[in-house]
Amino acid sequence: MRIQSLAIPLTPADKKNIVIFASGSGSNAQRLMEYFEHHPSIRVAALFANNPKAHALKRAETFHVPAFLFSRDEFYNSGKVLEQVQAFEPDLIVLAGFLWLVPQNFLQAFPDRIINIHPALLPKYGGKGMHGLNVHTAVVSAGDKESGITIHRVNEEYDKGEFVLQERCPVHPDDTPEDLAARVLQLEHKYLPEVVEKLLLEKA
Repeated sequence: MRIQSLAIPLTPADKKNIVIFASGSGSNAQRLMEYFEHHPSIRVAALFANNPKAHALKRAETFHVPAFLFSRDEFYNSGKVLEQVQAFEPDLIVLAGFLWLVPQNFLQAFPDRIINIHPALLPKYGGKGMHGLNVHTAVVSAGDKESGITIHRVNEEYDKGEFVLQERCPVHPDDTPEDLAARVLQLEHKYLPEVVEKLLLEKA
Protein backbone atom coordinates (compact mmCIF):
# COMPACT_ATOMS: atom_id res chain seq x y z
CA MET A 1 0.00 0.00 0.00
CA ARG A 2 1.93 3.00 -1.28
CA ILE A 3 1.04 6.64 -0.89
CA GLN A 4 -1.28 7.47 -3.76
CA SER A 5 -3.47 10.37 -4.72
CA LEU A 6 -6.28 10.84 -2.25
CA ALA A 7 -9.07 8.50 -3.27
CA ILE A 8 -11.50 9.05 -0.41
CA PRO A 9 -13.63 12.07 0.46
CA LEU A 10 -12.33 14.55 2.98
CA THR A 11 -13.68 14.01 6.47
CA PRO A 12 -16.57 16.32 7.36
CA ALA A 13 -15.85 19.37 9.47
CA ASP A 14 -18.15 18.35 12.33
CA LYS A 15 -15.41 16.51 14.22
CA LYS A 16 -11.80 17.07 15.23
CA ASN A 17 -9.44 14.86 13.24
CA ILE A 18 -6.58 12.74 14.57
CA VAL A 19 -3.92 11.29 12.28
CA ILE A 20 -1.82 8.49 13.77
CA PHE A 21 1.74 7.53 12.78
CA ALA A 22 2.93 4.04 13.74
CA SER A 23 5.82 1.69 12.98
CA GLY A 24 4.93 -1.55 14.73
CA SER A 25 2.26 -3.44 16.58
CA GLY A 26 -0.04 -0.47 16.96
CA SER A 27 -1.69 -1.30 20.27
CA ASN A 28 -1.81 2.40 21.16
CA ALA A 29 -3.22 3.15 17.72
CA GLN A 30 -5.93 0.58 18.34
CA ARG A 31 -6.65 2.05 21.76
CA LEU A 32 -7.19 5.44 20.13
CA MET A 33 -9.42 3.97 17.45
CA GLU A 34 -11.49 2.18 20.09
CA TYR A 35 -11.77 5.22 22.31
CA PHE A 36 -12.85 7.61 19.56
CA GLU A 37 -14.87 5.20 17.41
CA HIS A 38 -18.19 6.62 18.61
CA HIS A 39 -16.97 9.91 20.06
CA PRO A 40 -19.35 12.82 19.40
CA SER A 41 -16.68 15.33 18.41
CA ILE A 42 -13.36 13.55 17.68
CA ARG A 43 -12.40 10.88 15.13
CA VAL A 44 -9.32 9.00 14.00
CA ALA A 45 -9.19 10.14 10.40
CA ALA A 46 -6.21 8.11 9.12
CA LEU A 47 -3.20 6.02 10.04
CA PHE A 48 0.21 6.26 8.37
CA ALA A 49 2.91 3.59 8.73
CA ASN A 50 6.51 3.37 7.59
CA ASN A 51 6.78 -0.41 7.96
CA PRO A 52 4.97 -2.84 5.63
CA LYS A 53 4.94 -5.43 8.43
CA ALA A 54 3.37 -3.03 10.95
CA HIS A 55 0.38 -4.72 12.53
CA ALA A 56 -1.02 -1.22 13.01
CA LEU A 57 -2.12 -1.36 9.35
CA LYS A 58 -4.32 -4.39 10.06
CA ARG A 59 -5.74 -2.74 13.15
CA ALA A 60 -6.72 0.29 11.08
CA GLU A 61 -8.42 -1.94 8.53
CA THR A 62 -10.47 -3.55 11.31
CA PHE A 63 -11.76 -0.12 12.36
CA HIS A 64 -12.29 1.04 8.76
CA VAL A 65 -9.70 3.78 9.22
CA PRO A 66 -7.86 4.74 6.00
CA ALA A 67 -4.29 3.45 6.22
CA PHE A 68 -1.24 4.40 4.17
CA LEU A 69 2.26 2.97 3.88
CA PHE A 70 5.16 5.23 2.95
CA SER A 71 8.88 4.93 2.32
CA ARG A 72 11.79 6.81 3.85
CA ASP A 73 12.36 8.63 0.58
CA GLU A 74 8.72 9.74 0.40
CA PHE A 75 8.88 10.98 3.99
CA TYR A 76 12.16 12.87 3.91
CA ASN A 77 12.82 13.77 0.28
CA SER A 78 9.44 14.79 -1.06
CA GLY A 79 6.25 16.48 0.06
CA LYS A 80 4.07 13.47 -0.74
CA VAL A 81 3.42 12.29 2.79
CA LEU A 82 2.82 15.81 4.08
CA GLU A 83 0.34 16.51 1.30
CA GLN A 84 -1.51 13.29 2.02
CA VAL A 85 -1.71 14.06 5.74
CA GLN A 86 -2.84 17.63 5.10
CA ALA A 87 -5.75 16.29 3.03
CA PHE A 88 -7.21 14.91 6.27
CA GLU A 89 -7.00 18.34 7.94
CA PRO A 90 -5.64 16.94 11.21
CA ASP A 91 -6.17 18.85 14.41
CA LEU A 92 -3.61 16.60 16.09
CA ILE A 93 -0.98 14.12 14.88
CA VAL A 94 -0.18 11.34 17.33
CA LEU A 95 3.04 9.33 17.08
CA ALA A 96 2.10 5.97 18.56
CA GLY A 97 5.21 3.84 18.37
CA PHE A 98 6.59 5.73 15.37
CA LEU A 99 10.38 5.39 15.21
CA TRP A 100 11.53 8.02 12.69
CA LEU A 101 12.47 11.60 13.45
CA VAL A 102 9.79 13.98 12.19
CA PRO A 103 11.12 16.28 9.44
CA GLN A 104 10.97 20.05 9.47
CA ASN A 105 8.21 20.34 6.89
CA PHE A 106 5.84 18.55 9.30
CA LEU A 107 6.93 20.62 12.29
CA GLN A 108 6.31 23.80 10.32
CA ALA A 109 2.96 22.64 8.94
CA PHE A 110 1.63 21.46 12.32
CA PRO A 111 3.23 23.62 15.03
CA ASP A 112 2.44 22.27 18.52
CA ARG A 113 0.05 19.77 16.95
CA ILE A 114 2.28 16.68 16.95
CA ILE A 115 2.63 14.60 20.13
CA ASN A 116 4.52 11.44 20.97
CA ILE A 117 4.20 8.84 23.72
CA HIS A 118 7.45 7.50 25.18
CA PRO A 119 7.59 4.45 27.50
CA ALA A 120 9.84 6.00 30.15
CA LEU A 121 10.17 9.04 32.35
CA LEU A 122 12.02 11.48 30.13
CA PRO A 123 14.57 13.00 30.03
CA LYS A 124 16.00 9.62 31.12
CA TYR A 125 16.01 6.80 28.57
CA GLY A 126 15.21 8.92 25.53
CA GLY A 127 16.88 9.51 22.20
CA LYS A 128 17.53 7.55 19.04
CA GLY A 129 17.26 3.81 19.48
CA MET A 130 15.47 4.07 22.81
CA HIS A 131 12.17 2.40 22.08
CA GLY A 132 10.29 -0.74 23.07
CA LEU A 133 12.21 -3.32 25.09
CA ASN A 134 15.42 -1.32 24.68
CA VAL A 135 13.95 1.25 27.07
CA HIS A 136 12.64 -1.24 29.61
CA THR A 137 15.89 -3.23 29.56
CA ALA A 138 17.82 -0.04 30.33
CA VAL A 139 15.48 0.87 33.20
CA VAL A 140 15.66 -2.60 34.78
CA SER A 141 19.45 -2.78 34.32
CA ALA A 142 19.86 0.60 36.02
CA GLY A 143 17.95 -0.60 39.07
CA ASP A 144 15.45 2.26 38.95
CA LYS A 145 12.58 1.96 41.40
CA GLU A 146 10.04 3.59 39.10
CA SER A 147 9.32 4.06 35.43
CA GLY A 148 6.32 5.28 33.51
CA ILE A 149 5.28 7.20 30.43
CA THR A 150 5.89 10.64 29.00
CA ILE A 151 3.55 12.25 26.50
CA HIS A 152 5.29 15.21 24.91
CA ARG A 153 5.11 17.60 22.01
CA VAL A 154 7.40 16.79 19.11
CA ASN A 155 10.27 18.99 17.99
CA GLU A 156 13.39 18.54 15.86
CA GLU A 157 15.11 16.21 18.37
CA TYR A 158 14.17 12.75 19.59
CA ASP A 159 12.16 12.91 22.83
CA LYS A 160 13.08 16.53 23.61
CA GLY A 161 9.75 18.32 23.23
CA GLU A 162 7.68 19.97 25.95
CA PHE A 163 6.07 17.50 28.35
CA VAL A 164 2.29 17.23 28.28
CA LEU A 165 1.94 14.44 30.88
CA GLN A 166 4.03 12.03 32.91
CA GLU A 167 2.59 9.08 34.83
CA ARG A 168 4.57 6.65 36.97
CA CYS A 169 4.54 3.00 37.91
CA PRO A 170 6.80 0.93 40.19
CA VAL A 171 9.68 -1.21 39.01
CA HIS A 172 9.79 -4.35 41.14
CA PRO A 173 13.12 -5.94 42.11
CA ASP A 174 12.33 -9.15 40.22
CA ASP A 175 10.95 -7.45 37.09
CA THR A 176 12.06 -8.55 33.67
CA PRO A 177 11.96 -5.98 30.86
CA GLU A 178 8.83 -7.76 29.62
CA ASP A 179 7.16 -7.41 33.05
CA LEU A 180 7.88 -3.71 33.09
CA ALA A 181 6.75 -3.30 29.48
CA ALA A 182 3.35 -4.76 30.33
CA ARG A 183 2.93 -2.41 33.30
CA VAL A 184 3.96 0.65 31.29
CA LEU A 185 1.66 -0.33 28.43
CA GLN A 186 -1.29 -0.21 30.83
CA LEU A 187 -0.41 3.42 31.54
CA GLU A 188 -0.12 4.17 27.83
CA HIS A 189 -3.53 2.71 27.06
CA LYS A 190 -5.17 4.57 29.93
CA TYR A 191 -3.67 8.02 29.51
CA LEU A 192 -2.97 8.50 25.79
CA PRO A 193 -6.64 8.73 24.73
CA GLU A 194 -7.44 10.97 27.69
CA VAL A 195 -4.62 13.38 26.83
CA VAL A 196 -5.59 13.46 23.14
CA GLU A 197 -9.20 14.16 24.06
CA LYS A 198 -8.23 16.92 26.48
CA LEU A 199 -5.92 18.63 23.98
CA LEU A 200 -8.54 18.59 21.24
CA LEU A 201 -11.46 19.67 23.39
CA GLU A 202 -9.42 22.57 24.78
CA LYS A 203 -9.18 23.83 21.18
CA ALA A 204 -12.91 23.45 20.53
